Amino acid sequence: MLKKTTSTNALLCFIIFLGFILRVILIDRIPPALNWDEVSHGYNAYSVLKTAKDEWGVNFPLIFRAYGDYKLPVYIYLTSISEFFLGLTPLVVRLPSVIAGTITVLFTYLLAKKLFGEKIGLLSAFFVAVEPWSFFLSRGAFEGNLSLALIVSGFYFFLKGIKDTKYLLVSSLLLGLSVWTYNSARIFVPLMIGSSMVLNRKRLRGLWREEKRNFITAGIVGIIFFVPMFYQLLNAVGQARYSKVAIVDEGAIAQINEKRLEAGLPYGLEKIFYNKATYFAGRFVKNWISHFSLDFLALNGGSHYQFSLPNHGLIYSINIVFFVVGLLFLVKKKTLESAFLITWLFLSPVASSLTREAPHALRTITMIPMPMIIVSLGVVKSFLYLGKKSHLLFLAALIVYILTLFSSAENYFKRYFFDYPRSYSWSWQYGYKEAVDYIKEKYADIDKVIISKKYGEPHEFVLFFWPWDPAKYINDPNLIRFARSDWFWVDRFDKFYFVNDWEIPKEKGIFVLESKKEIVDCTGKIKCLLITTPGNYPVGWKKLKTINFLDGRTAFEIYEN
Repeated sequence: MLKKTTSTNALLCFIIFLGFILRVILIDRIPPALNWDEVSHGYNAYSVLKTAKDEWGVNFPLIFRAYGDYKLPVYIYLTSISEFFLGLTPLVVRLPSVIAGTITVLFTYLLAKKLFGEKIGLLSAFFVAVEPWSFFLSRGAFEGNLSLALIVSGFYFFLKGIKDTKYLLVSSLLLGLSVWTYNSARIFVPLMIGSSMVLNRKRLRGLWREEKRNFITAGIVGIIFFVPMFYQLLNAVGQARYSKVAIVDEGAIAQINEKRLEAGLPYGLEKIFYNKATYFAGRFVKNWISHFSLDFLALNGGSHYQFSLPNHGLIYSINIVFFVVGLLFLVKKKTLESAFLITWLFLSPVASSLTREAPHALRTITMIPMPMIIVSLGVVKSFLYLGKKSHLLFLAALIVYILTLFSSAENYFKRYFFDYPRSYSWSWQYGYKEAVDYIKEKYADIDKVIISKKYGEPHEFVLFFWPWDPAKYINDPNLIRFARSDWFWVDRFDKFYFVNDWEIPKEKGIFVLESKKEIVDCTGKIKCLLITTPGNYPVGWKKLKTINFLDGRTAFEIYEN
């Protein structure tokens, strides 16, 4: 027994170590650059660390305004802790996600073991460690990945709390933190808590009679986290992010009106069949179903290049067969454990299905680790069945499966570490660090620095990669920022000016800021530096440097007058 426990612990440690190494290796270079959300996390965390305020001057906010997309606070505050010890670097900004991804491997083992035993626990943890879905999202500074670690650990302690109520407090704390980390958790976690309480109502009712104190304590902690969360969701700030991705937008309304015109129904009936409610319901159901499609899970994994490897599924194709087998086993089993997994799987796409871009690998991150646990069940049940039929058949099938899985993983990791950075550096806004490094060299000799907004929010990259003193930025008398189209734009701070690509003049060195609050005159004796897209510069300016994406295409050209 002791020998078995020792070997199990050794295997678990290896799986966790493997998961960590895969997530942390070359993390400062792959993905190939920090995107605008990552630098926003990093700089706001830096600002809180240095001034106790975010970049807008708000003391310890419960939601960060950022660009107007309003980011939840937990990831940013954890990043502040990382920066306190290690400084402001890409590694530090991504480190909370790396650690969270590794924690998810551990708690997948604990959760699956509690539900289905040691073998399923170990195999599930292994799949979370190496399957593309969790791996990819553990390598960027994604709040969703941190939220996932809190959710998986939170529900593990919830299940333990059903037998020993002292764990309910830990569960309440972890799940409460998750809804202040990522927006999808604000939908999934309350639904899953309610469903889990219904599934386990008999056990909970009995424990309530015996252990009221622990229930009440956990309930108070839950109220502290969830009541302010629901309050925030009801106001404009809490709904700001969803308003940008909601199913029913201006395009949807145009489609509804078009269908009314084409329907040919008697007057008034077209409004009954074609309206916002019917459009929303139809689109929601279609979106939800799409998260279980072969295309999403095994072939392409969604359409966003920052959340999954293009043209590759979220789980290895060979495991789709075992996913189906495992799912059939759960449906047939009809136990509380199988009901728990199926409920989790059923509810996890709800938040993503409420948006236009479904299926979406990041917004559906709450589905992890269910596919991995279900695949593990399918693998174990399938090979147990083959073993009973024929030892030779069992051995042959096992060898083929291991070789196929290894080949699939090898191909994926080669593509991720070698091809992906080169082919998709543009999608990570590569080139800003190189541009800022060059500006720093010229800064003392330049009167004005003009940067194109072509690739999005250049001011944040300057703040991060400098790094700029947050107190100096907050109190900068030259700071110009304004709101437009539910977004906040920065036109200027210090000697930096940010202009739209189409506003860069061809004939004269006079730039008009989008806010119209200032004209940047680079004629006469004023010395200006222009960081722009290829070929977009005033006549007569001298090219100093070209910054290329990793595929060789030009990202920025730098000119002076």
